[in-house]
Amino acid sequence: MKTISENEPQKKPAPESIWVRFSWLRNKYLITVLGFIAWMLFIDRNDLPTQWRRVKELRTLQQSEKTMDKQISDTKQELELLKTNPSTLEKYAREKYMMKKDNEDLYIISPPKQ
Repeated sequence: MKTISENEPQKKPAPESIWVRFSWLRNKYLITVLGFIAWMLFIDRNDLPTQWRRVKELRTLQQSEKTMDKQISDTKQELELLKTNPSTLEKYAREKYMMKKDNEDLYIISPPKQ
């Protein structure tokens, strides 16, 4: 039986092989799953950044749709007023199209520009 004496240098353990250290990388299923995830997140046509842009665009379009719906309802209400009330029609023609009666003079006063 050998004993280690203080004078003898101790042997260092053999360095581990790179494959022993990263043996989990040799698992073909793990590599396949990681490759699939990377493909779906970054390379595919419907990747994550593209989906974020599409969601942002969808929100913008939905907000625009709400604004347009409000404008449409306001315009329909104004049209109904114009069809039923002659004084509203005259007011609209005077304000929007600067129309006047034959015996009137029209003066347009615009606010001063800053």
